[in-house]
Amino acid sequence: MTTRPPGLRERKKQATHEALRDAALRLALERGPDNVRVEDIAEAAGVSPRTYNNYFPSREQAIVAAVTADREARVAAAVAARPPEVRLADAVVEAIVAHYADPGEHRRDALLLITAHPALREAFLGTTGTISKPLAAVIAERSGADDDFTAPVLAAGVAAAIRVALEHWLQPPTGTAGLVVVSVSLPELLRAALAPLAPALDAATGHPTGPASPRPALP
Repeated sequence: MTTRPPGLRERKKQATHEALRDAALRLALERGPDNVRVEDIAEAAGVSPRTYNNYFPSREQAIVAAVTADREARVAAAVAARPPEVRLADAVVEAIVAHYADPGEHRRDALLLITAHPALREAFLGTTGTISKPLAAVIAERSGADDDFTAPVLAAGVAAAIRVALEHWLQPPTGTAGLVVVSVSLPELLRAALAPLAPALDAATGHPTGPASPRPALP
């Protein structure tokens, strides 16, 4: 896939977006998310609160963006980079697991912060839908599907499966007052949630359907 290089205006917007999300996360880690105001984030990024509101609807969205930054593009690129002989289902699953289950060393503290705060958890879950559009483009390219539904529906199914897996992973046990104690491997949950989509992904590309991934016992 080829894309046109961004112009100066787009590069400035991207730089502002990155400055805001980085400032939001840094302040949240330093002070705790409940002690961070929009005005604080804007000041730390060198912009006005009005400019901040053009990029993020809430502080939670800005904090989460530092963890999920460009994730949908990275997943799509990983799927597109796999050789044609690799099953689409395998390519999708491996890309999802790689980019959702391992946030990178410098983002691990941020992910721990998110799991500990209900508002951040909800904002984090809300980002799963952003993968649909770039993933649909890759599925269409790999499958050759030229109709209006196959690639978008499959991509939407993948996004829904990711959300279900993350909801299980982030669900507070009964009686813990919102505290998340992660007891199930996120890669296992992602593979289990995506397994029902494998036949449809294989059918889209004409690959024979392989065995479904084993599903972990959920708590």
